Amino acid sequence: MSTRTLRSEEDLRELVERDAAHLETLSAHDVIAWAAGEFGEHWAVAGSMQDGILAHLVDQVAPGTRLYFLDTGYHFPETLATRDETVRRTRLDVITLTPAQTVAEQDAVHGPALHDRDPDLCCALRKTHPLDDALGELEAWATGVRRVQSPTRRDTPVIGFDERRLIVKVAPLAAWSDQDVADYAERHDVVRNPLLDRGYPSIGCAPCTRRVAPGEDPRAGRWSGTAKIECGIQR
Repeated sequence: MSTRTLRSEEDLRELVERDAAHLETLSAHDVIAWAAGEFGEHWAVAGSMQDGILAHLVDQVAPGTRLYFLDTGYHFPETLATRDETVRRTRLDVITLTPAQTVAEQDAVHGPALHDRDPDLCCALRKTHPLDDALGELEAWATGVRRVQSPTRRDTPVIGFDERRLIVKVAPLAAWSDQDVADYAERHDVVRNPLLDRGYPSIGCAPCTRRVAPGEDPRAGRWSGTAKIECGIQR
């Protein structure tokens, strides 16, 4: 167990400024190797259990790395099964994070189906806050977001500074296309949420996710009928 003192915000900002341009030229494999070497035990991966691309890559490069999964209490059974399969297939330290309140406790305080009335608050309570707490003792975290997924993600850097959490944010797959993902998944037989093949190209909590019709934007099924397009984790 390392006893190294966590680096300051200033040091982490300087690290991003120093290495950002170079990391944009590297493969996802090499970006992960850089992160594992740079941060050691002081980084973690966040996984939504939509597919196992990032988990598979990290497992090859840095087995034992922590992978945080947010169990909101509203997930599809298929998503929880994908989490369990990831535990079985990889050597990652998969840690399930849970909100401060159960769904029943949240209902008692805020009323039932908060996700229908105030999805931003529901996401904050059940996703953002638990992840923020877990990342509070780290220097960096990695996410599987890609630029092609939505307009809000099109400028995602391979590494940047997370202004809310004041740590480094790593996105090894930022430049990957949908075809890159499909090719890698097939070549390596990675874990995939079966809902991806049932009309759910973007998978979140069950009450806030619907099937997407042919020709619709892949994220049209998330918070359908509202202006919301992100849960807040990536902001």
